[in-house]
Amino acid sequence: MAGAKGRRAVPPVQTGHLRRSKQWNGLGPGDPVVITGTRLRSATWAFVAHVANTETGDESIEVVGGRPGDRKIRSFRPEQVFPPSSRGRPGFRPPSLADAPQLPLH
Repeated sequence: MAGAKGRRAVPPVQTGHLRRSKQWNGLGPGDPVVITGTRLRSATWAFVAHVANTETGDESIEVVGGRPGDRKIRSFRPEQVFPPSSRGRPGFRPPSLADAPQLPLH
């Protein structure tokens, strides 16, 4: 089964009660994303993984990036993660990737 951009689906890794997946809602490792709710205005981010806690139901999205030159790994709530096309369009806020997955077109 191929994912977005011709990638093969990678099974999630489960460690204890945490389930970590390299694909989430049409994203794969390295895909650019926009993160809302941070004070880092010139930050750039790339998707790393989706993490789900199977005991509590909590979810987070791991990304790498930050200010120019930074390569920090950070976690954000799924509703803070947007496609890169949402940047720079004043007055327009598309749904987050948690609400509207970016499905591949075939």
